[in-house]
Amino acid sequence: MHIFDYSFLDNGLLPAALTNLTANIYALRSASGLRREANPKIFTELEQVARVQSVKSSNAIEGIITSDERIAAIVNQSSAPLNHDEAEIAGYRDALNTIHTNFKDLDFRQADILSLHAQLLAFSGNDDGGKYKQNDNLILEIDSAGKRRIRFRPVPAQETAEAMEQLELAYMEARGNANINQLLLIPCVILDFLCIHPFRDGNGRMSRLLSLLLLYKKGFLAGKYISFEEQINLYQQLYYTALQESSRGWHENTSDYAPFMKNFLSMLYMCYKELDKRFAILHGKKVTKKARIEATLENSLTPLSKRDICAILPDVSPTTVEAVLGAMVKAGKIRRVGQGRATRYIRT
Repeated sequence: MHIFDYSFLDNGLLPAALTNLTANIYALRSASGLRREANPKIFTELEQVARVQSVKSSNAIEGIITSDERIAAIVNQSSAPLNHDEAEIAGYRDALNTIHTNFKDLDFRQADILSLHAQLLAFSGNDDGGKYKQNDNLILEIDSAGKRRIRFRPVPAQETAEAMEQLELAYMEARGNANINQLLLIPCVILDFLCIHPFRDGNGRMSRLLSLLLLYKKGFLAGKYISFEEQINLYQQLYYTALQESSRGWHENTSDYAPFMKNFLSMLYMCYKELDKRFAILHGKKVTKKARIEATLENSLTPLSKRDICAILPDVSPTTVEAVLGAMVKAGKIRRVGQGRATRYIRT
């Protein structure tokens, strides 16, 4: 069985890139904390947008998709789920809301993890909610010729409960070590959770929920206001490559956490940078509406829909947004991605 040991984080021999990345994140966290205290209304607006994007993106990574209109209706609880995919979306909404509102009372302990998993699958009619897997599972991939191969063998079902207990205890021990940078510890714990793969269904979504929980508990709240899940969704290939690299040799205790740590922290850093930009836009409302729309698109790291822009700038009419979008496309400042309701805009 894999030995859960995070003492390597205490030896100070981490790559300089990780050290610099964490230093930048800590600086951005401090700045955003001061802004949040001084501008609660702006951060409330940002949180409302981020919740919708988080629910949409985390499910989209697993191929669970519906229209933006239905996502918004489900997240805002103005409509009940109408099919299986929407039931999955509603489950993520509730689990995410639990973390947003109760993260101080929750912890990385098995009881809370199982409870969140039960919430995640509550609407789907799946009896596996809140229970560890009863049968062994495999992580497969399909090559260009359509041939399947095993990418990773998670912990066997009969060893899962013990592995989760060891993971919980190892995290608690490392969390109490003042010499361990807690921000570096979190992605290591999430990688180990993914390698255990403790559930029959919902492991990926649970890993993202637990990422937010652990980040929030340590004061890294960017994911409340800029969707962490959306960053992963936009750069899925980089995420899965890092996951594959870091899981190689995991069972033999020869794996390298660094690739996954770097990817995880890069996604968090991008959230903080995006938060910095969106705050500047919302805070600078004395600027003309046209300039604010242009700045929103030019500063965004991710494609935005007209609906996204209207949510970020609620005092700007959809007609004005549409007119500015058309002018910016014509001028070559932005380009369209997708068609119809899926249309998004990104800087060129």
